[in-house]
Amino acid sequence: MTNDNNNIRIVIIEDDQVIREGYAFLIGQSEGYEVINIYASFDEAAKKIVTDAPEVILLDIELPGTNGIEAIPKLKKVLPQTHILILTVYESEKLIFDALSNGASGYLTKNTPAAKIIESIKEVMQGGGPMSVNIARMVINSFRRNQDTPLSKRETQILELICNGKSRTQIANELFIDLETVRTHIKNIYIKLDVNSRADAIKTARDNRLV
Repeated sequence: MTNDNNNIRIVIIEDDQVIREGYAFLIGQSEGYEVINIYASFDEAAKKIVTDAPEVILLDIELPGTNGIEAIPKLKKVLPQTHILILTVYESEKLIFDALSNGASGYLTKNTPAAKIIESIKEVMQGGGPMSVNIARMVINSFRRNQDTPLSKRETQILELICNGKSRTQIANELFIDLETVRTHIKNIYIKLDVNSRADAIKTARDNRLV
C-alpha cells in the first residue's frame, strides 16, 4: 500500500448527498488517494478548508449560497497551490470559460466515468488540465471561431442555439431570459449579419465561422 503521507489529499464540495458520498467512497477506495473532507456548500467548507489543506478540490457549480464559479477565486486566495476540478452537469460555454478564467484547473461533467475522474485528479497534480471530451470539443470550437465577429458573446450564444434548431421560447428558457429579450437579440443579429431570415442567419454564421 502507498504510504498515507504520499496520498493525494482531496476535498469534495457537492450539495447532493448521494453524489457527494458516492464520490468520496469511490475515490477513497483508490490507492494513492485520500478524501480529507466533504462539504455540502462552499460556505460550509470555507470554515475548515484551510485546515484541511487539500491538494485537489472537486467542486460543483450549482451550490446553495456561494456558487462554484464564485467560490473558485475565494478558494485560490486562501489555497493558492490547490488544484480545483469542476465536476458539474452544466456544459454552458460561458460557465466553462468563467470557471477556467477564475482559476479552475479542469472541467468534468458528472457523466464522466469514475475511473476518468480519479485519473483526472492525478493528471491535475501533474500539471495537466483535464476536461471531459465534450467540454474539450467546445473549447476547441470556440478557438476555431472567427475572432473578428461583429456579434456580442450573448448574440453568438443565441445564434449557436438557433443553428441547433432551438425555438425562441426554448432559447429563452435555456438562457433564463425573457422572450422579448431573445427577440431583441435576434433582431440585432439579423441587422449585424445583414440577413432577413433564420436560414440566412445560419448560412452566414457557418460560412463565416461565427459559431
